[in-house]
Amino acid sequence: MDRPIQPPAWLLPRWPLAARVALIAVALMSAALLTVKLIAGSGDRTLRMPRAQLTITAVGQGVFRDLIPLNASIVPRETVYLDAIDGGRVERLLVEAGDVVEAGQPLIELSNTNLALQVIQQESQLNQALSQLQQNEIALEQNQLANDRAQVDIEYHLRRLQRASERRASLARSGMLAAEQRDEVNDELAYYRRLEPIQRESGRRQSALRERLMPDIHRQVQILRGNLTVVHGKLDSLVIRAPVAGRVTALDLKVGESRAAGQRLAEVTPDAGMKLIADIDEFYLARVRVGQTATIDIDGQPIRLSVRRVSPQVRNGQFRIDLDFEDGSPATLVAGSAAQGRLRLGGDTPAVVLPNGPFMERTGGQWIFVVAPDGRTAQRRQINIGRRTIEQLEIVAGLAAGDHVITSDYTGLDRADRIVLTP
Repeated sequence: MDRPIQPPAWLLPRWPLAARVALIAVALMSAALLTVKLIAGSGDRTLRMPRAQLTITAVGQGVFRDLIPLNASIVPRETVYLDAIDGGRVERLLVEAGDVVEAGQPLIELSNTNLALQVIQQESQLNQALSQLQQNEIALEQNQLANDRAQVDIEYHLRRLQRASERRASLARSGMLAAEQRDEVNDELAYYRRLEPIQRESGRRQSALRERLMPDIHRQVQILRGNLTVVHGKLDSLVIRAPVAGRVTALDLKVGESRAAGQRLAEVTPDAGMKLIADIDEFYLARVRVGQTATIDIDGQPIRLSVRRVSPQVRNGQFRIDLDFEDGSPATLVAGSAAQGRLRLGGDTPAVVLPNGPFMERTGGQWIFVVAPDGRTAQRRQINIGRRTIEQLEIVAGLAAGDHVITSDYTGLDRADRIVLTP
């Protein structure tokens, strides 16, 4: 006889409805998560790029050479500029560019009618002021002389009247002279005795005033005479003279043209040799110091220089340095020509080094793509770069010798975390 077979309790049809619904929901969610994981991989932002379009470079253990390139210009070590002080019309050109001149030699003659009239007017005013000061000095001297003469006159009358008073007193006692005549002499003597201290005090005050005013008058006279010299010098400045001995390196003038005050007229270069000026990237501003050495090649020979001045002012992302030749500038140098060389910022030291590449423009040396050992992928990694030159980077952290990294341009790779390298 057949008998019914009971299905096991774990079979789905025997579960309660609510349990079966919950199990189906869990299965659907798991399938969805698995699908997302299969599509997104590990969650990294991944790009696929042909390997041939990328530059892959090995990180190595080597020597970091702390050198930066120099693109310098050869210029005279000293240059003296000649500018128009008051301006004027060019009357004569006494030299030409390239001529060798001596200190004080006339170079250019200018004319300025308005300046000549101003000089005449100022000279007249200064002469009037000078004449007034001299008159004041003469008046003080005359007053001093008058006081001295009055003092002498009073002293004379006192002596004369004193003797007359003594004689008339004796005659009056003997009855040979009237009392009125005696009293007249005594009254006059008393008058001069009262006048003498007044005149003495007046002379003292006059002397004190003279001593106080005379130095000021003399000083003002000297100032006015100096001003006269300056006024006369304005006309002399219309003749432009060489301030130093040297060579006229610039003189672009024509007879008859006018130049305003302050405009450049000429340049004179003394025979002080040459120097180099170079513009350096502002990244190295904190590391360039006076006294550091550099080398350039001239006629196939290395020439040593040293940094003489570092300008802290940054323009267009660069700052300027001046370099002097350690053994004197070569005679074959020509002002205005270019020179290439290297500036040494420090000594050669062992380090983990990486050749510099275009990737630095995008990353700033903060991260890089490191190629996996199988060469199929490259992963983004944070790194720390120390010193750097145009050729080398010093790796402080994040990379080790033997690693392979992508050093080509990272345009479009800023947001990628992983690159799949395709054949």
